[in-house]
Amino acid sequence: MPYPASDITDTLHYDRPTIILHWTTVFLVLFQFALGETWSWPAKPVHHLMVVAHLTVGILLTAIMTFRIVWRLTKGRHLSELLQPADRIFALSVEYTLYAILMAEIVLGYLWRWGAGQTMSFFGLLISAPFGHFPTAVLAWIQALHHWNAWLIVGLATGHGVAALFHQFVLQDKVLGRMLPWAFSCRS
Repeated sequence: MPYPASDITDTLHYDRPTIILHWTTVFLVLFQFALGETWSWPAKPVHHLMVVAHLTVGILLTAIMTFRIVWRLTKGRHLSELLQPADRIFALSVEYTLYAILMAEIVLGYLWRWGAGQTMSFFGLLISAPFGHFPTAVLAWIQALHHWNAWLIVGLATGHGVAALFHQFVLQDKVLGRMLPWAFSCRS
């Protein structure tokens, strides 16, 4: 699906795929976090549905993050030249750290599930483990890493959002407007 040249060369806005991938990732990460933090609350039938939803969305997030990284490295809009050098270094550090810990979280999720000898579920399609069981101590360690890494993701992403709001409302440099979904349609 080709995109107009203005999507890629417009230095004031991110391109449409980048915006869509960004906000889809935000929604899915928040959904995953909410499911993971609350699935122990309800009784078994609802708990099971929440776990299956978490697994399904995890597989979907794997595909989206993979595509997002490929898009970013190839055709995605880069705005770093609009920032001061120190701001650029900080912004790119946060961006790449978020990518790295999101991918680590995904890998930890697969290792935890498959290491316990359980299948992954994608809309009811069961995906068996490609390796054998892990020792209980290793599974506990992976589970703890998965849990605390999720909190790290939410904390860093919250800081990222607060920084965007600071730029928009205090510095008034319109940084947030570059990533808003309606910003793309407003500039035609």
